Amino acid sequence: MMDDIICNDLESIKSIVKDDVFAGKKILVTGGAGFIGSWICDLITDFGAQVTVVDDLSTGRIKNIEHLIKQARVKFVQADVCTFKSDEKFEFIIHMAGHASPDEYQTRPIETLQTSAVGTFIMAELARKNDATLLFSSTSETYGDTEIIPTPETYWGNVNPIGPRSCYDEGKRFAEALLMAYRKQYGLDVRVPRIFNSYGPRLREDGLYGRALSRFIAQALAKQDITVYGNGKQTRSFCYISDTVTGLLLLVANSEAIGEVVNIGNTQEVTILELAQKIKEITKSESTIVFQPLPKDDPKRRCPDTSKLEKIVGWKPKIALEEGLQKTIEWFAK
Repeated sequence: MMDDIICNDLESIKSIVKDDVFAGKKILVTGGAGFIGSWICDLITDFGAQVTVVDDLSTGRIKNIEHLIKQARVKFVQADVCTFKSDEKFEFIIHMAGHASPDEYQTRPIETLQTSAVGTFIMAELARKNDATLLFSSTSETYGDTEIIPTPETYWGNVNPIGPRSCYDEGKRFAEALLMAYRKQYGLDVRVPRIFNSYGPRLREDGLYGRALSRFIAQALAKQDITVYGNGKQTRSFCYISDTVTGLLLLVANSEAIGEVVNIGNTQEVTILELAQKIKEITKSESTIVFQPLPKDDPKRRCPDTSKLEKIVGWKPKIALEEGLQKTIEWFAK
């Protein structure tokens, strides 16, 4: 699934992230057919890596990588990360597998927990045996209903351990603790980005991954009611995909990031109602914004402090929300 928008964004990333770290390396990407994972696979393949993509396609889509798996240097394995085995020696493992949409993980809580716990254990063991660098995609959800905005990595979180979101929140928190234990006990090279809401081309139009943003765009383009949960005053910080992936690959490439946990996200905080209004305006939609009851434990605010990542790798998001929405809506409209 490639087009001019994606190609141009990939080129912009390649102007910042250099290929010398990845060229000729054997790299395993779990969740590589997913939204963020497929962008990573595009880039490291272009950089000359030998790439093994593992995805059970429960949320990923084969069309995201079908242009890649025709290449000799890319191997696709349809498998659950919790049962994946390999005798190959990988130099980098980029562990992106997971169920990121509340609508989905609340209907599949056990699988969600297993992916974070069992899947991450399997990846950690594989990285340990291979002496590989392991990047694990964590999430801003580890902070729960945060009491500090912007939120730094030093904040311990405010999470309901038995609430409807806990399968995702606590699964990721466990995975982080597990990897820090591997770092302490075995000296494993781990890097843990906590990713804040990302969006852009390849976002699922059915709401998976993108949640509110993708739902709003799909509803606006279809001239359906735009459904806002609660009063819409809750906030999020949306990071365009090219910025997110740039930050992730810079984190993989920089030796200063070993053992670090860092936020990756845009610091532009926006209310959900403002987001719906922006999307309605850009699409010139006549849709009506309607309000639904707010789900339990939905965080009131979310905005990252990204100064730590900026200090380590020199990263800052470049794409403002309005520009990113224009690109994403154009892609959806196609």
